[in-house]
Amino acid sequence: MGASVSHAAAPPPPPPVAPPPPAHPLGLAAVLPPQTEEKDGAAEKVDYMNLPCPVPFEEIQREALMSLKPELFEGMRFDFTKGLNQKFSLSHSVFMGSTEVPSQSMKTVKVPTAHYEFGANYLDPKMMLVGRILTDGRLNARVKWDLTDDLTLKINAQLTNEPHYSQGMFNFDYKGKDYRSQFQIGNNAFYGANYIQSVTPFLSLGTEIFWLGHQRKSGLGFAGRYNTPKWVGTAQVASTGVVALSYVQKVSEKVTLASDFMYNHMTRDVTASFGYDYILRQCRLRGKIDSSGCVAAFLEERLNMGVNFVLSAEIDHVKKDYKFGFGLTVGE
Repeated sequence: MGASVSHAAAPPPPPPVAPPPPAHPLGLAAVLPPQTEEKDGAAEKVDYMNLPCPVPFEEIQREALMSLKPELFEGMRFDFTKGLNQKFSLSHSVFMGSTEVPSQSMKTVKVPTAHYEFGANYLDPKMMLVGRILTDGRLNARVKWDLTDDLTLKINAQLTNEPHYSQGMFNFDYKGKDYRSQFQIGNNAFYGANYIQSVTPFLSLGTEIFWLGHQRKSGLGFAGRYNTPKWVGTAQVASTGVVALSYVQKVSEKVTLASDFMYNHMTRDVTASFGYDYILRQCRLRGKIDSSGCVAAFLEERLNMGVNFVLSAEIDHVKKDYKFGFGLTVGE
């Protein structure tokens, strides 16, 4: 008996397998990004008809000033604020320390001083009235009145017993959709105006002009501000010969670093400073050091609800001037 042989058809051969891609792409594939990344990285179109409103011209360096210009003082200070209702409050302030007297020598001359200050505040969504009177006869007053949603009137006045030292200023601020303008009128025949315009979502440019009639002086200035969520840079130049630059870097939600540079062409003075602003849970620490050898620090410690302890220190190594102050603030 012979063996039986199967005459079934053989299975088809497997389909050809594509060769694996090379480990390192060749040609343009090595330098061109993937198509998906190209779509994600495409720049968004800027709607120049809906630009944000810039900051006021006079506050163009507000972030830098917050870190580099704390309210330093020398001596002891006590501030108390008592709210009578939701809109009206009274304040009391006592200060004992020393003030610097102008001197032609390099040595700093200090005179002991002390004064009491009484204040009254009225705060309303449309109007703000602030008044301060000191025991030496000085009176300070501020008014902010929103005439419309876009037009605001500001009045600042300082009255003294000394002749020719009283000052007054009227400001009319107009807030547009993507610009701000201001007109100023003051004593001594002072007239001024400024305008700032958003050019891009981050860049704003502005200009200002003033005329001081009693001294027959005028000036013209230009400014620019570039603002991003992480840093702010500003530049200002004026016909008076002053050039000012500032840069603020937001390291984190609690830490901010700032620096500024100022050059005066008339006096050939150059100053630069570097500062920091550190916000903790219960305190805020600010400090700076400048090119003249002056080091300063300002600490605000929250002891309890409505109670803050303040420390202020400043050392000028060149003039050998040392200042230290402490204070207590009660009330909000």
